[in-house]
Amino acid sequence: MNERISQILAQIATLEDDLRTAVNEQESRMAFQIKGKRVEFESSVKAAHRQLKRNFFRWLVTNRPQNLLTGPIIYSMIVPLVMLDLCVTFYQWTCFPIYGVKRVRRADYFVFDRHQLEYLNFIEKFHCAYCEYGNGLMSYMAEILARTEEYFCPIKHARKLLGAHGRYQRFLEYGDAVDYQARLEKFRTGLGKTE
Repeated sequence: MNERISQILAQIATLEDDLRTAVNEQESRMAFQIKGKRVEFESSVKAAHRQLKRNFFRWLVTNRPQNLLTGPIIYSMIVPLVMLDLCVTFYQWTCFPIYGVKRVRRADYFVFDRHQLEYLNFIEKFHCAYCEYGNGLMSYMAEILARTEEYFCPIKHARKLLGAHGRYQRFLEYGDAVDYQARLEKFRTGLGKTE
């Protein structure tokens, strides 16, 4: 990787740190505190949330008809999602120790906290839980696959790739064969230390 690209990647890392700090500052102004797995709002905010909550029947009458019609299709996807979850988890638990790759921590990708929002009714909380699970699963799986790709084939594609995972930028350039085996081994040993 040339010096210019290394500098840009360092700038991106610094900007990501700045973004995390700014998001944390914004969250601290939202009048809630995180205590373990519990999110606690100030009492005035909780009271306002409760007043904004729509009961089930009002929600049902004001909901868009297309949402109700497509609900069974959306929620039938839980079966392939759970199967995918089981398969990917089984893969990482059996293969990663053999490769010497550090396992992906599930808790870093699955966050279920929207059920604590007082302004959501039980149906809205159910919708949120489904989305939290589905998106958490995709992120969890993407990290497992990214580590797998880094272990077996840490080479960029010839064409531009949209939505590349976070590990992709440090992969080897397409067609750069100099010391490939030695650099591949360096990637592999580094995966045992991955956070």
